[in-house]
Amino acid sequence: MKHAFHNTPLGSDHFPGHCQPQEFAIMSPDSTLVLAALGGILLLLYLVMRLRLHAFVALLVVSLGVGLATGMQPEAIIDSVTNGMGNTLGFVATVVGLGAMFGKMLEVSGGVDRMANTLLGRFGTSRSQWALALTGFLVAIPVFLDVAFIILVPLVYALARRSGRSLLYYGIPLLAGLAVTHSFIPPTPGPIAVAKLIGADLGYVILFGALCGLPAMIVAGPIFGRFIAARIDAKIPEYMENTGSAMSDEDIETRAPGFGLILSIVLLPLALIVLNTVSGAIFGEDSHWSAGWAFSAIPSWH
Repeated sequence: MKHAFHNTPLGSDHFPGHCQPQEFAIMSPDSTLVLAALGGILLLLYLVMRLRLHAFVALLVVSLGVGLATGMQPEAIIDSVTNGMGNTLGFVATVVGLGAMFGKMLEVSGGVDRMANTLLGRFGTSRSQWALALTGFLVAIPVFLDVAFIILVPLVYALARRSGRSLLYYGIPLLAGLAVTHSFIPPTPGPIAVAKLIGADLGYVILFGALCGLPAMIVAGPIFGRFIAARIDAKIPEYMENTGSAMSDEDIETRAPGFGLILSIVLLPLALIVLNTVSGAIFGEDSHWSAGWAFSAIPSWH
């Protein structure tokens, strides 16, 4: 028995069902899509960060490259880019345009300064970090992040000059509040565009954006700001020593709109969007109440 298999040939003819070489595809379609997406992200970062190419042009180049890498026909790629861009811009442009106008009105009227000064006064100097984080969170709803930062950064310099603390102690909480709203809370362009692309209800985007964003703002703002300011003493640059608000405190008190009016105007779009979502869940999408709230909440028109 020990020699029973000694002279048995082990070629493929004797084991046709098991030892025949298997032919496998080198790469599955799913793997191709994943690699194309990863390659597109890396190429986009390289074009924008290293070559300093404008982000819009870089997005177009990467979109064309990813389409070709996944096997799309050139005509189909052009149609996809055109339709996708047109649908997204058609949804976002109305909200962003009105929001930009509203933000400019708050800027020139002194409404942003009024909100910041009121919150700082209510919270007090010892809790000014929390006031700046909340100010950034609220102001970034109608005002773009970069514009809001330029408007509010004099407060950071003034507080640092008054207290002698590091700029990071006040700047980090302000930036955390601005960044969280800019990234998570409609009607800023990013969350609006994402909600359109994935078909998400804006009310839920606001709700879960706030639930996720506020804890992130607290950790990355006042908590981290206190931690890093104790280790890095960032002084006010000499060329910023005379930086101040565009309006004096006296002008803000006499000419700027009231805090309650500003806060109600800022929160009104969010309230309408959330009420639209709640009414749809309670009364049904086809009810007259839902239709009325949908008409009131501008982003839901689309």
